[in-house]
Amino acid sequence: MKYYIIAGEASGDLHGSNLMKALQREDPQADIRFWGGDLMQSAGGTMVKHYRELAFMGFIEVIFNLKTILGNIKFCKHDIEQFKPDAIIFIDYPGFNMRIAKWAKQRGIPTHYYISPQIWAWKENRIAAVKRDFDKLYVILPFEKDFYENKHHFPVEFVGHPLIDAIHNRVEKSQTDFIRENELEDKPIIAILPGSRKQEITKMLSVMLSVANDFPDFQFVIAGAPSQERALYEPFLKNKQVHLLANKTYDLLSHASAALVTSGTATLETALFKVPEVVCYKGSWASYQIAKRIITLKYISLVNLIMDREVVTELIQDDCNTKKIKTEMQKLLDPDYRKKMLADYDLLEEKLGGTGASEKTARLIVRNLK
Repeated sequence: MKYYIIAGEASGDLHGSNLMKALQREDPQADIRFWGGDLMQSAGGTMVKHYRELAFMGFIEVIFNLKTILGNIKFCKHDIEQFKPDAIIFIDYPGFNMRIAKWAKQRGIPTHYYISPQIWAWKENRIAAVKRDFDKLYVILPFEKDFYENKHHFPVEFVGHPLIDAIHNRVEKSQTDFIRENELEDKPIIAILPGSRKQEITKMLSVMLSVANDFPDFQFVIAGAPSQERALYEPFLKNKQVHLLANKTYDLLSHASAALVTSGTATLETALFKVPEVVCYKGSWASYQIAKRIITLKYISLVNLIMDREVVTELIQDDCNTKKIKTEMQKLLDPDYRKKMLADYDLLEEKLGGTGASEKTARLIVRNLK
């Protein structure tokens, strides 16, 4: 069968690559065309566009790039018409994917959504469009099944979280080999995960690295996004305590003692690697003012949302400053504080439903199409 997959971000590229491998096992004749990144490309199939051409964050940034976004939507529709897929599989990226899904559904193309839109966070009125435009929904967070089925009477499949597979299936290097191969210092590591988009990286690194000199016994290692060039990070590498590792986030988290993490999927990845973390977020003033008026969640990190309580500290906007980051970092290095957080991380992993998310999803997609 022919599958058209659309993933618009780095996390979607990771989960899309594992889903593609699982689809190929379930359907050896699978012909896959996709929007994604390097990981999906390595899994096979034909790449149409790289997600680095699609990533715009914040309300104001989207407005400034509206012409490009609309052009991508038009191009995507044309490409789907030419490919004539048996199904389209959407991975997260709701602003783009929900527009394509509405169009595809009207043309009778089966629509499957893996990693559903976070309408439980904002724009809950999108539930009408979800019910109308998607044949099947595969959710990865435990509370999403209750949200869709009990609150909105829309049946979904809870498949577990694909990050668990991605982390459990990897081969870990020793600390000595990791430091030697990456030319790092023989010091404990504080991982810095500033995001994957240019706007957030430049904004977050300035404040995250402002505490580097306060922790001379540690080295600060930036997780470079695979979609960005080294030149973007160069201004932040003048401090000898600061290093950059491009496209090696999981290796970095495997050996980190603590982490400063921009809100997003990375907060959950860090927790699943059992690394104590502080969650940081600082957006443009205009985007933040809009967001805080329409998002009613108690927390911004997936860790706290899934646990429904504060497990990791969140420093948002004005609270994301040098003084508070330093204070929270000192807590992360306290043995008793770390022990409690790590125990909470174990409970978090239990809630996420174990391994096999990609296989479960691929099996359900192929079965539904047959």
